[in-house]
Amino acid sequence: MSEIENLPVTMTVNGKKVQRFVEPRTLLIHFLREELNITGPHIGCETSHCGACTVELNGMSVKSCTLFAAQADGAELNTVESMANADGTLSALQEGFRQMHGLQCGFCTPGMIMRAHVLLKENPSPTEDEIRAGISGNLCRCTGYQNIVKAIQYAAAKLNGETFQEAAE
Repeated sequence: MSEIENLPVTMTVNGKKVQRFVEPRTLLIHFLREELNITGPHIGCETSHCGACTVELNGMSVKSCTLFAAQADGAELNTVESMANADGTLSALQEGFRQMHGLQCGFCTPGMIMRAHVLLKENPSPTEDEIRAGISGNLCRCTGYQNIVKAIQYAAAKLNGETFQEAAE
């Protein structure tokens, strides 16, 4: 039996071009964490159910445990590490999660922020129902989602030049 030949991959990750050789079976999440030392995307279920590994790939949110690194060859990829503003301040989403207490243990947060980032690019003014549907592929075992939804509403308002008004319950 012959040895499997490594494949060359080139991609732009968080604004930086990277080139590596990878085994054909290397998952994107393992490539990010083990080859590039990018540890924001978390390994949760490794079956695409939890969303902790969510990244932005060519403008779409994808679960990096479901793709091989070789499938991302030539792609532009962003992880939660790229979310801060250029001056180092928190992005609107990061600020929203902080201000609205959208995290507890923090395990789901990087994937949730990346999914929310793409959701707000697709729909800059989502309703609560649209937010809940939009993040339905990302699981959180701590918060009950209410504060995550508020965090995304906060970010949407801020990105639209508005002030977030929390609805009376």
